[in-house]
Amino acid sequence: MSILLTIIIGLVVGALAKFVMPGKDPGGVIVTILIGIAGSFVAGMLGQALGWYAAGEGPGIIASILGSVILLAIYRAVVGRKA
Repeated sequence: MSILLTIIIGLVVGALAKFVMPGKDPGGVIVTILIGIAGSFVAGMLGQALGWYAAGEGPGIIASILGSVILLAIYRAVVGRKA
């Protein structure tokens, strides 16, 4: 159940990350949403490692947004350099 919760939060966070970091993304909206899901997973794993979340507990919205924004910035730097 926590994986499903993380994916749902990631979908919302991907859209919010697009508003936090406006601009032209190399992959478009779908890639931004996938990065949001990945950011949510990263935030959940990091939060569990730091003791913020219990095992099986999904990440919070703010942590997921921060994780997504960081991943989106890395994605833009890597893919933007290739283009």
